[in-house]
Amino acid sequence: MELIWISTAYMTGLIASRLSFPPLVGYLVAGYVLHGMEIAALPNMAHLADIGIELLLFSVGLKLKPSSLLRSEVLSVGGSHLLLVTGVSALVFLAMGKHISGGLVLGASLAFSSTVLAIKVLDDGNELSSLHGRDVISILILQDIVAIGLLAYAEGKQTTPLALILLLLPLLRPLAHRLLTVSRSSELRLLLGVTLALGGGVLAEKVGVSPDIGALLAGVMLASHPKIADLSDKLWSLKELFLIAFFLQIGLTDLPDREQALTALQLLLLLPLQGGLFFVLFVLAGLRARTAFVSSLALMTYSEFALITTGAVVNANLLPEEWKSIISLAVAGSLAIAAPLNRYSHHMFSWAEPVLILFERKSGHPDRLPESFGASEWLVVGMGRTGISAYLTLHTQEKRVVGLDADPTVLENLLAEGRRVVYGDAEDSELWSELPLERIKGVILTVPAFEVRCSAISQLRKRGFTGQIGTICYYSGEERELTRLGANLIIHPLIEAGNQLVKQILDKG
Repeated sequence: MELIWISTAYMTGLIASRLSFPPLVGYLVAGYVLHGMEIAALPNMAHLADIGIELLLFSVGLKLKPSSLLRSEVLSVGGSHLLLVTGVSALVFLAMGKHISGGLVLGASLAFSSTVLAIKVLDDGNELSSLHGRDVISILILQDIVAIGLLAYAEGKQTTPLALILLLLPLLRPLAHRLLTVSRSSELRLLLGVTLALGGGVLAEKVGVSPDIGALLAGVMLASHPKIADLSDKLWSLKELFLIAFFLQIGLTDLPDREQALTALQLLLLLPLQGGLFFVLFVLAGLRARTAFVSSLALMTYSEFALITTGAVVNANLLPEEWKSIISLAVAGSLAIAAPLNRYSHHMFSWAEPVLILFERKSGHPDRLPESFGASEWLVVGMGRTGISAYLTLHTQEKRVVGLDADPTVLENLLAEGRRVVYGDAEDSELWSELPLERIKGVILTVPAFEVRCSAISQLRKRGFTGQIGTICYYSGEERELTRLGANLIIHPLIEAGNQLVKQILDKG
């Protein structure tokens, strides 16, 4: 039985990827196909799916800085969206003359966005730590907190006062850091990560809170540890494997009949309105059109949590049984639609940019394009380890240099050290068309994504920038393409490390 489910998931995922869809779309289809063929589900599949979600949120916690979560746009955008969607839903069910209580819960549930999909697309695009990535994650957390209250209402449960214990989890950071430090082998670090993720989930469940929140807070405990990147990499494949069970289980509910399928289709037709509402609210909060658009696409789904809350209100006789199948199909359809859209979100914005930028408002929000680099003559794009090394080397040679990065936490830390850095997202096409390059003699690109490096070089040269452009590459094919686009100097970090190692050891001999 395990072979049937796993092999079907692989084949449908492979077909989806060949059709330029993310594999998760194939997993969704596999769940419905196997359920329609009346093939029994794997034992404990729901439990495996829960583990996948907990590991996913634990991984998110590893990259979170709690102080960056409570932004004004999060409360205004997330709160307003929840209130508006819930209010409209209540009016619809009131007009229908029935199920007002259940409609309120269902409406609020439909206002939630898929945590799994949003985090996955942000993670795949290395955007979790970006400004819009942090806003999206924060709104998802706000929605999860509201969802816990709705679920408690639907099930007639109340969160115990002991739930406040969860707020003490981040205070155990010194102990968690110590454990990770003494876990010197990669296997032990992976085992510690899984233990803390599941332990946080169990603790949260014991005090009447969603285990997902507990796993997230457990991840926050380990955030900022020097070895956190290694742990995150080790968890990647494991959480991906468990998440397949999550996407498969969506198809395990009863298949909807024709009328129910039409209702689900109507809900899917409302998705653009949900995305449009998010866009308007983000723009009103002071974000640029590009940031608002990319964030809105990441949130333009129905949440997997809607499956849980719908089941609860149906069991409480607040809604008829048919809503289980309707919401299941709507959630699956929204994930299938949103996944490819998010994959090409930046390209889509470039196409719609002339219209969308008309909605921008002037504000003092950090999400602004840099207007001046002062007297700086060198620009380093991407302030990771390679970028910081390049910045410091230029600085020690008394060159006027400025760094650019999309991670607010990185900028905050570098500014505290007295470094000259500004906010900017290298994937933003508008950034390259508006950069003040009058004094810039050279640009060093250290961003990891090959496509972003190519786009940056191409747009710089199209603007007529004649200065030096240096960048990195990892494969020979990349080097040829980067050279063709106009890069003056390209190095392979690992090859260069080997060359320098031999050079320096021979010099010492």
